[in-house]
Amino acid sequence: MSSYQPVPADRFTFGLWTVGWRGVNTFGDPVRPALDPVDAVRRLADLGAHGITFHDDDLIPPGSSDTEREDILKRFRAALDETGLKVPMATTNLFSDPVFRDGGFTSNSRDVRRYAIRKVIRNIELAVSLGAETYVCWGGMDGAETEAGKNDHAALDRLREAFDILCGYVREQGHDLRFALEPKPNEPRGDILLPTVGHALAFINELEHPEMVGVNPEVGHEQMAGLNFAHGVAQALWAGKLFHIDLNGQRGIKYDQDLRFGSGDVKEAFFLVDLLESAGYDGPLHFDFKTPRTEDMSGVWESAAACMRNYLILKEKARAFRADPEVVESLAASRVPELSQSTLGEGESLSDLLAEEIDLAEVGERGYHFERLDQLAMEHLFGLR
Repeated sequence: MSSYQPVPADRFTFGLWTVGWRGVNTFGDPVRPALDPVDAVRRLADLGAHGITFHDDDLIPPGSSDTEREDILKRFRAALDETGLKVPMATTNLFSDPVFRDGGFTSNSRDVRRYAIRKVIRNIELAVSLGAETYVCWGGMDGAETEAGKNDHAALDRLREAFDILCGYVREQGHDLRFALEPKPNEPRGDILLPTVGHALAFINELEHPEMVGVNPEVGHEQMAGLNFAHGVAQALWAGKLFHIDLNGQRGIKYDQDLRFGSGDVKEAFFLVDLLESAGYDGPLHFDFKTPRTEDMSGVWESAAACMRNYLILKEKARAFRADPEVVESLAASRVPELSQSTLGEGESLSDLLAEEIDLAEVGERGYHFERLDQLAMEHLFGLR
């Protein structure tokens, strides 16, 4: 049996804002000290992670002078070189500063939209210099609480304009960088634009360079809307648009909990890992979680280690599930392989299909044995097989 000890080849990455979250919530002040990004790099490397990611403001505090900025980056780069930790992705904070109270790319204020684009471009240059290949964009403030206050048609025009500008900039600079939209239905805004994977995929098709833009779905974000995350990821894979993924845990339709991966809907986590591994997804496995306020800093690192351990446990269980002869037999009985067969066979015409008869009474009595198949999955999860 595996020791479930992660190594860099597992491609596990963490946001600086995740291990660095100080336990603040709407009613509670910080409970943990600020985390030095260099310490985060070293601790994550010790745990076996592959990389670290950041918002611009996570790494360089707003208001830093040019000299302070260079000192921070010098220390950060030295820590990366020392540990071998990578920076596969970066993003921009377009939500914390009061200037973004009505959004970044879709603010009703034109000067705010222009500032947001400048802020992103500045951090794109830093991201590229650190080796990032993906740039995630979460429009957490791009939404509304009242329909009267936001012209959605114009907001989507402005959102498209922003990404067309950014894609054009990246192309002009010759950067090897692509964008990933992160959908979320609500929180902090009452309703956020591009709330689900499906909304984001449809939006991407309207861009000038859709080939440069994919999605970064997050477990909790889809589950907050009552959706099946594995199904959303499957559609992103089907569309060739799974550029990045955020892994965490969520327990039902409530606020965004950002629990450690595997501690929410365990069954869906199992099938998510099964999907990612069987589909050959080879991008970063990024943990966007927040350690609960109950924990001190030692609990932060225990939680981070547990995210990776839980993925590896579920990966082993998914492999065992697929290799189980009873599962293979049950899959056949459930006609799962038949779904991969073309409905219209090679060489067949529509006329052939129209001429065919079906015994509705007989086929209507057909059982699909999904309960047996599902129970086998549960027994693997329970450690009984």
